[in-house]
Amino acid sequence: MTYYLGIDGGGTKTYALLTDDRGNVLGKGVSGNGNHQIDRALAAQSIQEAAEGALSEAGLRIHEISHAYFGLAGADREVDYRILHPLVQEIGFNRNYTINCDTMIGLRAGTNRPYGVALICGTGTNSAGRNPKGEHIQVGGFDYMYGDFGGGGSLNIEVFRSVIRSWDGREQETLLTPLLLNFLGYDSVGDMFDDFQDHGKHVPVHTAKLLFEAAAENDDVALEILHRQGVELGKSAAAVIHKLGMEKDTFDVVLAGSLLTRGDRGWIREKVELAVAAAAPKASVVTLSTEPVVGALWSAMEADGHAVTQEVYDKMRTFRDFEHIKQTIK
Repeated sequence: MTYYLGIDGGGTKTYALLTDDRGNVLGKGVSGNGNHQIDRALAAQSIQEAAEGALSEAGLRIHEISHAYFGLAGADREVDYRILHPLVQEIGFNRNYTINCDTMIGLRAGTNRPYGVALICGTGTNSAGRNPKGEHIQVGGFDYMYGDFGGGGSLNIEVFRSVIRSWDGREQETLLTPLLLNFLGYDSVGDMFDDFQDHGKHVPVHTAKLLFEAAAENDDVALEILHRQGVELGKSAAAVIHKLGMEKDTFDVVLAGSLLTRGDRGWIREKVELAVAAAAPKASVVTLSTEPVVGALWSAMEADGHAVTQEVYDKMRTFRDFEHIKQTIK
C-alpha cells in the first residue's frame, strides 16, 4: 500500500491529511499557526504536531510516506524556501516532499486538473496559477503597499472609514453605520470616533462581514466596496492568465477564502467572471467546496507520479471533516 500526506499551514491553523493511494482517509491532524513569517519556531511546532497527529491516527511513521506535500502560507519567495526546507527537514521529512504556497493547494483542491488559477480572499488576498506546461506564477499576496487590495484585513478598514466619511458629510448615508455601531457596541459615531482615536484601537478583521449584510439590503456604499474587490481580484486573475499564456486554454479559476466561499452572493464573483471571460473565454470560475489540504494531498500523489483517479476525486471532493477534530488548536 502507498501512503500520502498533505499539509495546509496557515496563519491561524495547520491541517494534515493522510490517505492511501485510493483516497481512503487514514489520519488527520490539526494545530496552530503554520506561517514561518509570523513565528518560525511556532510554525515548525504546528507543522510537526499536525503531521504527527495524522501519522499517529494512521499508525504510520514518516519513512512510510511515499510523498508529503506542504502548502504553506508564507512560501512566497526564495528567501522563504531557504527557511522552510531546513524547517521541514528538521521535523524528519528528509526526502520525497514538496513545498509550495498555500494558494496552489487551494487551486488543486478546487479543480480536477493539475493546472489553473486560484484567487484567495480571506484575511488577505493572493492569486497564483499553473499552466499545462507546469509553469507557476504568483501575483500579489504582499499587502496594500505592494499592490494588493482587500481581504478582511483591509475591507474592515473600508467599513470603518465609510461610516466616518458618512458621519462627517464627505459621503452619502449608509446602512453600514447602524451595523457597525451595533457590532462594536457604540451609541453614536462620535463616541466611536473618539474612543478609537483616544485609545489607539484597531478595527476587528471580522468587521468586513458587515459589507455582505448591507449589500443584501442594496446599500450603495457596501456594493461599491464589494464590486471594487471583485474588480481587483479580476485584474489579478487576468495578470496570472496572461503571464502564463493561458488565454486559449480550458481551465478553472478557483475562488477560495472565507469572503468568497461563505459571504459573497455574487457581488464580488460577477466582476471576477467578467475579467476572466475577457482574458480566457474557455475558463470557468468555480468556488472551492472542500478543504484546501485535500489539494495538498492530491498534489502529493501527483508529485509521486501517481495520477489522481476519478475514484479519489469522488471520495474526497466534499471532504470537510476537520471541524470534528477535538484536538485543541494551540
